[in-house]
Amino acid sequence: MTRPQPLPGPAPVIGVPEPVVVLGMDAAGRPLPPPALAALAGAGLVVGAARHLAAVPVPAGVDTVTLGALAPAVTRLAAAHAAGVPAVVLASGDPGLFGVVRRLRAAALPVRVLPAVSSVAAAFARAGLDWDGAVVVTAHGRELGPALNACRALPAVAVLTAPDAGAAEIGAGLAGWSRRLLVAEHLGTPAERVTWVSPEQAAGRRWADPHVLLSLAGAADDAGATPTGPGGAVGPVRDDNQPAAAPAAGWALPESAYRHRDSMITKAEVRALAVARLRPRLGRLVWDVGAGSGSVGIECALLGAAVIAVERDPTAPVAGNAARHGVDVRVVTGDAPAVLAGLPDPDAVFVGGGGTDVLTAVADRRPDRVVVTLAALDRVAPAVHLLRAAGYTVTGSQLAAARLADLPGGSVRLAATNPVVVLTGERP
Repeated sequence: MTRPQPLPGPAPVIGVPEPVVVLGMDAAGRPLPPPALAALAGAGLVVGAARHLAAVPVPAGVDTVTLGALAPAVTRLAAAHAAGVPAVVLASGDPGLFGVVRRLRAAALPVRVLPAVSSVAAAFARAGLDWDGAVVVTAHGRELGPALNACRALPAVAVLTAPDAGAAEIGAGLAGWSRRLLVAEHLGTPAERVTWVSPEQAAGRRWADPHVLLSLAGAADDAGATPTGPGGAVGPVRDDNQPAAAPAAGWALPESAYRHRDSMITKAEVRALAVARLRPRLGRLVWDVGAGSGSVGIECALLGAAVIAVERDPTAPVAGNAARHGVDVRVVTGDAPAVLAGLPDPDAVFVGGGGTDVLTAVADRRPDRVVVTLAALDRVAPAVHLLRAAGYTVTGSQLAAARLADLPGGSVRLAATNPVVVLTGERP
């Protein structure tokens, strides 16, 4: 039996410059592999952060660019590529994961990527945890809110942090959520430190940059313990291996999918429109005020949003319904509007109960979208005027559904449900 021979690589094209080599620096601290060493040995320009340049054997006399702002470095790389000068870019871990590869390709530079173990993979490895159900987000060069809301919404999230958008800030934002955090500082260096903390502990400390944060659902007995869920898994992960994907069972579920009292639940037809108007997705925070059964908030959570359900009745079934559907909804018990004061600012709010004082308090927090359902017609005009006065563009519609119902003898009829007005306020 003969062993199959590897296919030869493409022959070089005369007159066409070689692609820029993007070299991943291993977060595990392992030495560079031979292809990486060969790329460095033949380079005429090497670009990277100061710590990366100091860690690799850059040949004497080779031009280097120490990264600060990325734009000047990209301009220098483009000029080197056009001149046929072999160039190497040093990056952390896997540069195709929230890394420099996207920026280079946007500049029309061809690239050859030699990835290493990413900092996220290294952090989970240090913790001895599986991460096939985790979501990876970044706060580097972006607003912190979406990354924070992903930590609030999902059971396993890795965050690539940045100065002023790291473990301390995320820990402070997770107050009220049951989370354990792993903070991995200086991975792959002699200064490496991996620490389990609570959100409160993370908020009260200073952390070295760069660091990677893992946010995991499930309480631990102490700061040194690993949070685990049933069977030793890191929190519940969805069977479809898509933690932020649209739910397999859909949304606008029938009322029978939720436990509720005396039919006090937003009906499926109304819920479908309300959820569509709220526009839930990963990275957004939704309040469900007057949650009751929690059906609207739960369906927003199924679509990836972080959700706070506000309900005055401590025996309301919202928490049980959330557990039944496998989503992490934070339930806040108390009377609105007073209880709203201490909550983090929402991106969208569903108001299913309460008077104009509740709607006023919601509008004062300036969410992008407010959705209100009203059964009483005398409350429609005041709600519209209130939202418009607060600067919202208001649209609305009345939903009057009629459902199929069986009759004796195999016939069917239409059984009317109570009409409901759905108002949507949107900030310009």
